[in-house]
Amino acid sequence: MAAVNMTEGSITKHMVEYSVPLILGNFFQLTYNAVDSIIAGRFIGKEALAAEGTAGPVMNIIILGISGICMGASVLMSEFFGAGQKEKLKREMSTTVIFGCYFSVIIAAAGALWSGVLLKSLQVPDEIFHMASVYLSIIFLGAPFTYFYNAVSAALKSVGDSRTPLKFLAFSSVLNGALDLIFIGGLGFGIVCSAVTTVIAEAASAFLCIGYVYKKIPMLQLKRGEFAMDPLLLKQTLRYGSVTALQQSCQPVGKLLIQGAVNPLGVDMIAAFNAVNRIDDYAFTPEQSISHGITTFVAQNRGAGKRERIRTGFRRGLMLEAGYWVIICLVITLFKEPFMSLFVTRENKGIVELGSSYLGLMALFYIFPAFTNGIQGFFRGMGNMGITLLGTFVQTAVRVSFVWLLAPVMGIQGVAYACALGWSVMLLVEIPYYRWYMRGR
Repeated sequence: MAAVNMTEGSITKHMVEYSVPLILGNFFQLTYNAVDSIIAGRFIGKEALAAEGTAGPVMNIIILGISGICMGASVLMSEFFGAGQKEKLKREMSTTVIFGCYFSVIIAAAGALWSGVLLKSLQVPDEIFHMASVYLSIIFLGAPFTYFYNAVSAALKSVGDSRTPLKFLAFSSVLNGALDLIFIGGLGFGIVCSAVTTVIAEAASAFLCIGYVYKKIPMLQLKRGEFAMDPLLLKQTLRYGSVTALQQSCQPVGKLLIQGAVNPLGVDMIAAFNAVNRIDDYAFTPEQSISHGITTFVAQNRGAGKRERIRTGFRRGLMLEAGYWVIICLVITLFKEPFMSLFVTRENKGIVELGSSYLGLMALFYIFPAFTNGIQGFFRGMGNMGITLLGTFVQTAVRVSFVWLLAPVMGIQGVAYACALGWSVMLLVEIPYYRWYMRGR
């Protein structure tokens, strides 16, 4: 797919055509973990499902931190593309790649060494601790592949190509599922194999994405002599990227702290919470993808100096977010029990009932993150990363606080109510700020 200039043409068409491939691509990304959880729960046992659940929030901090840095770089690349500054675009690409070489290797080594310490701090039950520790250590080793896929796909998305990364994620997702079914479902291998197949799939998506750029996208190709780190661009990238990474990491840090409140409630509760987290991730993905579409649209038009088009694009993006909520509310309400039944066998009806009670509430509450994601996307595109961090921090702090208060009394439903309270407070912070920010613009 060729680069797409969003500074001209139909706003709604650009938003939809950009967001839909992102939605599908993120679905495939989520399928890595969902397939692992389903196969682990069905073929290894509920202990494996719980072990992956406790390891998940730790790794998500790293993944979202990486994607946050890449998203910060993408905002700059979108701006350079919208302004027609192709050389600056390529220098930003080079800076992001070189920085990532060092950053991702350090993360992989540190994570593999200290995964056990992290899990102990979360009070992971003894019966699943070894499984969770081994699984997390191997997953950490895939961090460089995660970084390079995110960096290259962010570059493609910054020039309007959101479809190509989808193709490679689709392939790697199918590869991951096929390997899991063969080696775990068919041959009976354990949780180590589940982690290894995930890393293999991540590597496949990274190499395919890099190969495509060098075959099809000249403006992003780094030739010999062009691999250099621009200090000024690195500073700007880290300024955008570090704030975005912190903002992105707030959510998994919150999940990590929530996991600490859930773990003492028993293996069944941990397994149910892992399953609903996977379903939540699928429900949130389109909201986040529309948000990324808003970010790229706003950043390109900011580079082109088209302020009124930015306002109109933001309103259209919020309309898309609201329309999606109506759909997901109906789907989750109607199919909450079948979705939960994917993760466990018939003998574990208690886990299905726990998860279904949570999902029945969350189907209604998904309206809140629809609007918070839309507002976040707008501010990222405008280069105002501070308010995105503040809003997410407030939401996370409120949610975690109420989980610790409500979960011991209300169980998993208390987690759902805490989420709704966090998003509501976030909107109370961001909506007045948006009105103030747009005065005189």
